Amino acid sequence: MRYTKIRELDISNGEGVGVALFVQGCHFHCHNCFNPETWDFNGGKEWTKETQENFLELINKPYIKRVSILGGEPLAEENLTDILDLINKIRLIKSRKSIWLYTGYTIYFTEYLDKKILSTKVDNYTLEAIIPTTIREKILENCDVVVDGRYIDSQKDITLKWKGSANQHVIDVRKSLRKGEIILWKT
Repeated sequence: MRYTKIRELDISNGEGVGVALFVQGCHFHCHNCFNPETWDFNGGKEWTKETQENFLELINKPYIKRVSILGGEPLAEENLTDILDLINKIRLIKSRKSIWLYTGYTIYFTEYLDKKILSTKVDNYTLEAIIPTTIREKILENCDVVVDGRYIDSQKDITLKWKGSANQHVIDVRKSLRKGEIILWKT
């Protein structure tokens, strides 16, 4: 994985004071994107073990309440393994930090929840044995908030909180997974 920048004190990409990671690479190329410099998967800087350790140290500060991962496209195939690894490390080491993920993909919790319910009805089988859990699903399960949907310039609205266009959703992941439908984040 590559990244464009790390914002050490971020107040614009989620609730409270956070640290934001802008990953490199995106296939969507939305018209008038806020971060077109993040589109090239070969651009930016290399995400190394040292970079990851420094990032985890940044989020360890007591005044940091949130980690935001955006880009580029964190859920692009090219970024999935490193994003899952990072989120797992955040959850293991700093489990009380809120994780926000921004993606151009549209999330459908009803289908996702139905698959999990069907799989849990079969005794003595793990979820992976019946219906493989994708890396994207594992990432989503460990996020608190997901801002989904492509940026649509004709629906741009600067009064919207934490999103750029009206078609996007600021989703409370935990509540959505329990209900099997999109539940929006409440401030």
